[in-house]
Amino acid sequence: MDSLGLFILLMLLCFQWTIAPAAGLVGQTEWSQYFPNCGGTSQSPVDVVTTQTKYDPSLVPLTPLGYSQHGNKPLNMYNNGHTVVIELPEWMGLAGLPWLFTAVQMHLHWGSGGPSHGGSEHTINGLSADAELHVVHYNSELYPNMSAAMTQSDGLAVLGILIVTGEETNPAFNSILNYLSRVRHADQKALIPAFDVESLLPNDLGRYYRYNGSLTTPPCYQSVIWSVFHERVQISKAQLLRLETILYSSKTEDTDRMLLQDNYRATQPLNHRVVFASFSAESGKELSSGEVTAIVIGVMCGCVGLAVIIRFIVKTIRFFTLLHRETVAVNSSTSSWDVLPSNRPAPMPRMEEPEKAKEKKQDVALNTTADGEKKEEPSPSPQTEP
Repeated sequence: MDSLGLFILLMLLCFQWTIAPAAGLVGQTEWSQYFPNCGGTSQSPVDVVTTQTKYDPSLVPLTPLGYSQHGNKPLNMYNNGHTVVIELPEWMGLAGLPWLFTAVQMHLHWGSGGPSHGGSEHTINGLSADAELHVVHYNSELYPNMSAAMTQSDGLAVLGILIVTGEETNPAFNSILNYLSRVRHADQKALIPAFDVESLLPNDLGRYYRYNGSLTTPPCYQSVIWSVFHERVQISKAQLLRLETILYSSKTEDTDRMLLQDNYRATQPLNHRVVFASFSAESGKELSSGEVTAIVIGVMCGCVGLAVIIRFIVKTIRFFTLLHRETVAVNSSTSSWDVLPSNRPAPMPRMEEPEKAKEKKQDVALNTTADGEKKEEPSPSPQTEP
């Protein structure tokens, strides 16, 4: 980006608001009096109601160009009184849009009071995140520079990254947060080591919400193609606290120091616009990578539990099967004594009394006959000597 375009952008950003009336600056409700575009019908940010979004299959995953090719040249960071800005080299760009866009700068919006107190500009279903990162690009395919593009309806493309807090530290954001002390007051500038800008983005660049909107600060030009990622990026509570408490909107020479906090604009009416989604809520269930990981872990735990239950059932079935077999074997052994062969003669059947008497009479008759025959036999004659 040329130096003239960057200078104009920085000057416009200096017309920033503050939530605190005591600051003496123009508040959000008065913006339209000084900047007519701020009262337009296509303002940003907006509340994305997921049930009212329209799935657009033509929205392809966004592709950062050169984000990770930071080289050895340091980056310029400065405090403009309402946010911290990091200028990006012109070799960084963005593909996946109807035109090629060249990166210009990135900046942050945050709140106060720590986690769960708001701070993001865009909201999802009425819920705000703790902070929001914006990466600004201009349409380098149609316009020669930032100053020419920023007033056109297709001139700018901004990535919106919602930031939430958790227990783990995000090392990528330390590339910015560790150097905030160098630009604590408004108008201070510093050079910071180059780093992988892509590491600040969510892992899933294919799921996002798309709508036509505006700059969220005066002059509020309605020239931005917004892409707000569905997946949130996480930083630690300590990192959020550092962001909320280290910068001042006042200058070094000011006697009254004022912390730079709550530098986000309230959501604006959607009016006639439609928010498109690059994914289908019915088929994709709007799952982030973290949610997918949780589901995978849950499924694995369920499988382990199911395996334990199946193993218990199998062991129970085996136990009762063996018990049944042993019972059958014992019963078989007991009944076998009744079928063993015996060497004893079979007992004679008992005869009735009349038959025994008849048989006895026959025996007596036979004996009598035998005795008679013996009596009839002649006895031998005695022999005499001569």
